[in-house]
Amino acid sequence: MPRGAEPARGARPAEGSGPVPFAQFIVKVHGRCNLACRYCYLYAGPDRTWRTRPAAASPGTLDRAADRIAEHARAHALPEVALVLHGGEPLLVGAARLGAFADAVRDRAGPSRTVHATVQTNGTLLTERAITTLARHSVRIGVSLDGGLPAHNALRTDHAGRPSFAAAARGARLLATHRPEAYAGVLTVVDPRTDPVELYESLLELRPPALDLLLPHGNWSSPPPGLPAAGPGGGDLAPGGPEPIPEGPGRPTPYGDWLTAVFDRWWRAGRRETRVRLFEECLALLLGLPGATESLGLDPVNAVVVETDGAIEQVDSLKSAYDTAAATGLDIRNHSFDDALRHPGIVARQAGAAALAAGCRACPLLTVCGGGHYAHRYRAGHGFTQRSVYCADLDKLIRHVAARLSEAAASAPRAAAPGAPVSAPDSAPGALR
Repeated sequence: MPRGAEPARGARPAEGSGPVPFAQFIVKVHGRCNLACRYCYLYAGPDRTWRTRPAAASPGTLDRAADRIAEHARAHALPEVALVLHGGEPLLVGAARLGAFADAVRDRAGPSRTVHATVQTNGTLLTERAITTLARHSVRIGVSLDGGLPAHNALRTDHAGRPSFAAAARGARLLATHRPEAYAGVLTVVDPRTDPVELYESLLELRPPALDLLLPHGNWSSPPPGLPAAGPGGGDLAPGGPEPIPEGPGRPTPYGDWLTAVFDRWWRAGRRETRVRLFEECLALLLGLPGATESLGLDPVNAVVVETDGAIEQVDSLKSAYDTAAATGLDIRNHSFDDALRHPGIVARQAGAAALAAGCRACPLLTVCGGGHYAHRYRAGHGFTQRSVYCADLDKLIRHVAARLSEAAASAPRAAAPGAPVSAPDSAPGALR
């Protein structure tokens, strides 16, 4: 299953102004995958709702989805919306059908608003013809890979256990060579067991215009590799040991270590080799600018999912917590997206600091970290009002980026006149110049 690009956040609403409308619509055009990645949080995780849903969205479901998206955009006078064609593996329905659906959403949304359409694929079904078809319909293509070498993708096999990397890498190279304007980028989930610089540089060989580096979906009850689970009192249990690990210096930070190594390689390149969304968002938030990723910041999430049967759901990452965690009980035949905005789960996702644990609200990194990804706060029996299972890793990354930003500011040339703007040095390509 291609892991979708990180859901975006909307602008923070004014106090008492009500919910933030959805502006990112993730439509599951196909609910199965031609790969059987051994770590997949959806098909190998606790959620089982996919088993009873149709393999592919019917023409009627897609038609109704287009109507509902346009209805919501008109009701809230949205100037633009993002349409993410997702799965499973969305290309199992064929590039022509994906393009036709994107066209239908644009037609119904009307000429006064822009629809940015993207398909997130594992890349194995990308051919020159499929790429050309998607580009003709203005559908950009994101590719999910675990790295740029076969060894990085050893767990991404098909249902017969055969490796998928050769086909996926071929698809990414076709995209970069023949239709670079349609290349949205590569999405990679962090694996701290890999060499961070080697993996980053191997991905550069695929010429992505952007990289999404995502933390694997884990939580306190089902921790990601290398991190301890929660103890009975909420502390961290050492792997293989009964004693809780205290917060702070005693907690391991394998993901923070990995990300800071890649950040330094990216930051010191002397030119922008590619955009890295997580790093750019961290820099923006440190500079007091709005954030636009679910992993950092306090701005409300404005993404919603339409499943293959027409069910309206919260974002897929919640399915890593427990079975039916993303369910709302709503569907596009009988409910509008405004109905979904009133769902308690979505209200909580838009509550900002009010939805965080007390320790998070008191943290000096609150406005940058934002409590981390919502799904990563879950603990069975206690819900989502916990600090992130990646709290220490995020702390390390944010402080490291802040230090590099301060160094760049200190070494920047002084302005010729008082109050004149200071440009970031060329050696700091991520400094949002």
